[in-house]
Amino acid sequence: MNKRLKTAYEVGDVPHAEHPMPQAVREHWLNLNGEWDFCKIDAADNVSHEGKILVPFSPETLNSGIAEDFVLERGAKMRYFRTVTLDKSLLQGTTLLHFGAVDSECEVLVNGRLVGTHRGGFTPFTLDVSDCVKKGENTLEVIVRDEATRNGGARGKQSDTRGGIWYTPQSGIWQTVWLESAPKKYIKSFQITPDAFKKTVTVSLESEAPKCEIRVFDEGREILCEKFTGEVTLSHDFALWSPESPKLYDFVLTNAAGDTVRSYFGVRSLGRVIDQAGKVRLALNGKPYFFNGVLDQGYWSDGMLTYPSDKAAVDELQMLKDMGFNTVRKHIKLEPMRWYYHCDRLGLAVWQDFPNGGGEYKFSHVAAFPFLGIQHKDSDYRYFAREDATARAEFDGMVDEILDALYNVPSICMWVPFNEGWGQFDSAKYTDYVLQKDPTRIVDSVSGWHDQGVGKTALRSLHIYYTPLRVPRDPRPVVLSEFGGYSMQTEGHVFDPLHEFGYKKFKTEQELCDALRLLYLKKIKPLIAKGLCGAIYTQVSDVEEEINGFVTYDRAVQKVPTAVMRAINDEIAVAAADVQ
Repeated sequence: MNKRLKTAYEVGDVPHAEHPMPQAVREHWLNLNGEWDFCKIDAADNVSHEGKILVPFSPETLNSGIAEDFVLERGAKMRYFRTVTLDKSLLQGTTLLHFGAVDSECEVLVNGRLVGTHRGGFTPFTLDVSDCVKKGENTLEVIVRDEATRNGGARGKQSDTRGGIWYTPQSGIWQTVWLESAPKKYIKSFQITPDAFKKTVTVSLESEAPKCEIRVFDEGREILCEKFTGEVTLSHDFALWSPESPKLYDFVLTNAAGDTVRSYFGVRSLGRVIDQAGKVRLALNGKPYFFNGVLDQGYWSDGMLTYPSDKAAVDELQMLKDMGFNTVRKHIKLEPMRWYYHCDRLGLAVWQDFPNGGGEYKFSHVAAFPFLGIQHKDSDYRYFAREDATARAEFDGMVDEILDALYNVPSICMWVPFNEGWGQFDSAKYTDYVLQKDPTRIVDSVSGWHDQGVGKTALRSLHIYYTPLRVPRDPRPVVLSEFGGYSMQTEGHVFDPLHEFGYKKFKTEQELCDALRLLYLKKIKPLIAKGLCGAIYTQVSDVEEEINGFVTYDRAVQKVPTAVMRAINDEIAVAAADVQ
């Protein structure tokens, strides 16, 4: 029997109460997490699960407070409702309603008026509700449907037939909901583009009042102040950002209408170089850099896609940092913006996946054939279960939403549009598009297999679990974007004691640690000199019956001691430093 497990982290009456956008902070804002009225309405208009839900946790999770038998059947919908009292500070001219993520389609009503809709369960969206809100009590209603696991929409690792590497589906609001207010002519968006070679940062903004002042601070001391219209390039002897030295600079933007936004940036550049041995390398700030990281799916036993608290996120990232890793591959999901802020300030490079969609994945097509070396052209939509034009169009829009939302994050060093053929299609086109929209980062076009031979713009990206590790000849940088996956069952801390998924199984901590030393020091370390540019171990935590994490699903037991992993990674760092 599956067992839901509680973590030790308290969620509080208002979960995730911190400001949700550290890169765009205004003075006047209101967190709308906490208790909402909730019910499920099935296709025959029968109402169930009527009561309170704790936002931002999906109703399928322990932390939501909804009964454990919650399942959103085909054709059913959910209704969220609450009142909110506003004073004049939130009615300055523009009032914006933000949603971190709602899985997967929703309608939003304010004071009974429809103010907007959104489709796509992983991306943030904002609605201008200025014409609908008033001083005093207001009503907020969200109607949610979630057919993503059935209609080819973005679903990530969720499956109606969970098991192995596919997990229990969830639905509804799963990231922070919040309001903020600004003048009528407010700063709608801004883009930060650093250049480590020129020691410059270009800030461009969209605003009806484009005349602006920017003030830049270094640990509280003002170092720059410039007035500009629309765009400015700042020159200074900026210290460069890296995982080893995650230097950030604060800045304040104020436009001519008086809208003030606090933010920050890091200065770094990414690319490729040729080392002294003639091998192509990934580069950070113009020098060869070995990305040594961990696959992070961001699932939690009591919140599923939603971590229980800000502290929970920080503790896990700090564990990885203390273990000696410098990279996290955020696998098939997006996190709240605060998660990326913590990577920025702690110093962890992020490889960011795009969530996958499409129809039913055939094991032979997305796993068995590639394992035998059989690649396939991803213009064949039927082969990759991508016949649905509406679902393809949703992916198209999601790409823009992801790039717009995360462009300014210094720690994001790589975009990963597709993984292992799951809903893959037209990957060369999307690789070109991503690089056109963001030429500052690296793109792993198709992580794992079904390589379409994209040359100058991408990587050779390998997933190797069962066959010998190697670095094939290739004019592109070669990364091992998944490997390892060693599992160890921890009694009392598993989702399903009868089902265990992992790529190699161990019984004791000592056996697991010995195997990791062998894997890293005898197999990974020699490949660095041969041209390996990065390695991503599977994975940070157990997820349901997939128990190959460094920690258990409930984060109660750390299966691999920090000191053991740190000693291993110190040796990897020495080998990487020898590459010039």
